[in-house]
Amino acid sequence: MQRLCVFCGSSPGARPTYAESARRLGRVLVARGIGLVYGGGSIGLMGVLADAVLEQGGEVIGVIPRGLARREIAHRGLTELRVVATMHERKAAMAEAADGFVALPGGLGTFEELLEVVTWAQLGLHAKPVGVLNVEGYFDPLIALVARAVEERFVRPEHGELLVAAAEPEGLLAALSAWRAPAPVTKWLDPKEV
Repeated sequence: MQRLCVFCGSSPGARPTYAESARRLGRVLVARGIGLVYGGGSIGLMGVLADAVLEQGGEVIGVIPRGLARREIAHRGLTELRVVATMHERKAAMAEAADGFVALPGGLGTFEELLEVVTWAQLGLHAKPVGVLNVEGYFDPLIALVARAVEERFVRPEHGELLVAAAEPEGLLAALSAWRAPAPVTKWLDPKEV
């Protein structure tokens, strides 16, 4: 893995452990020679993560839509800042530049970005690992929701395993490195199930 795309909040969140986990992830990425691709902001967990990677001499590529560059306060000290026209272009550029995806705690935008790349994996549009850094159980409700969707047969069991979770950056990166894409599903619905 050469570059990891990280989705995270433009807010630092309510707990200091969120920012510490972002810093720790940044240090671990650099120690393993993995570059960061992220949303290009200088505030919240986004800024904490980017600064941690930069402080250790790592590569940081930020991708931000023109309209958000001012509102999110685009980070001006990155290895590379790509300013694009739309959110769709942002997500496509981030996905193309990365070999895997991780979500740190964040809000609605983080959830949307995370679920979109998991959906793309489900559809076979990419075969890259997707994980969450489950700081203090932040993603427990999402993990439980995915399990419930599998139980209720809205998500196939193999697709329920597309999302990797770990509480520590080292464990998450190890799980992402060991992850293998499931065999392609030839039919979404079994005619017997309809």
